[in-house]
Amino acid sequence: MVSCVAWIKARPALEGNDSNVDAVLGASPKILVTGGTGSFGQAFVRRLLDTIPDCTIRVYSRDELKQYDMAGSLGHDRRVRFFLGDVRDRDRLERAMHGIDLVVHAAALKHVPICEFNPAEAVKTNILGSQNVVDAAIDAGVKRTIALSTDKAVNPVNLYGASKLCAEKLFVHGNVYAGSQDLRFACVRYGNVMGSRGSVIPLFQKQAASGVLTLTDRRMTRFWLSVDSAVDLVLHAVGQMQGGEIFVPKIPSMRIVDLARAIAPTARIEEVGRRPGEKLHEVLLTAEESRNTTDCGLHYVVRPDSGSAPEPTVAGRALPDGFAYSSDSNDEWMSVEDLRAFVAETMAASPTAAPAAPELSAVPETP
Repeated sequence: MVSCVAWIKARPALEGNDSNVDAVLGASPKILVTGGTGSFGQAFVRRLLDTIPDCTIRVYSRDELKQYDMAGSLGHDRRVRFFLGDVRDRDRLERAMHGIDLVVHAAALKHVPICEFNPAEAVKTNILGSQNVVDAAIDAGVKRTIALSTDKAVNPVNLYGASKLCAEKLFVHGNVYAGSQDLRFACVRYGNVMGSRGSVIPLFQKQAASGVLTLTDRRMTRFWLSVDSAVDLVLHAVGQMQGGEIFVPKIPSMRIVDLARAIAPTARIEEVGRRPGEKLHEVLLTAEESRNTTDCGLHYVVRPDSGSAPEPTVAGRALPDGFAYSSDSNDEWMSVEDLRAFVAETMAASPTAAPAAPELSAVPETP
């Protein structure tokens, strides 16, 4: 019988634990964001510019118009440089990562039905592209690399979710390829981001004028968070990551029918049927994963599975046997009133909110 190598105990990169970005990256960090012109990318870049005066940010994406628009919206800040490129192009990634301290990998194909009908393209971007990011980061000696994942990667029933599950595995295993170098890879996994391009909110707002809102299924529930909360989670993970973890926030659930009522309380709701690859409810943690998960208060940390009970790498408490974190059995829910206030605040504050395709289970979109 071949025994499992307990690599999570052996790597020098697991020693030490810094709690903030400055301590990890220094006062003048150089940061690359793939998919940086998407909803998350723009919010993340703005946060860095506001909080780290002496930073250098490289925005890596494949749409020159979005880069042009983003540069203008940032007042052509000299701290931000734009790299035109695709994560499918490893050579271009290696050039973009030269001298970089932190990579945040947000680029992906994320629209569920489109990925269902274009599976090869989703694989090239979400899986092969993620492997390119890992390889390029190791070759460039990037200190920290963190990937954005989704609740759809848990028990996936669609191609998008399956491809993001593969991406998670690639990032977790990237720590093995880093060897004795202090190069760390981790993931954050969360639900739908309110106000992002791809969110259902702009669709409902547009439909409200007609008096009819379309839902795929009235029973549908989703995890929900603001883009600022997503940025907070990533920055926290950068300071805490020791290599191979998946950070999962504790966030509220909402019923899609309640969101419709919050946006258009007098509109008629028309149920149009589930779309290909669409779930009724989402899961952020399975019972199997919970065996390797620590409850850290505001979030969970899933440690790499070594086949046996690993030593905790973060402070917190173990989860009970059989624990699962699902949107339909969550302890925290957003009411219609909560959603109405949240939508008004988020849409007013979001510089990237714009009408988009009707994606009920939306995540931050990338170019």
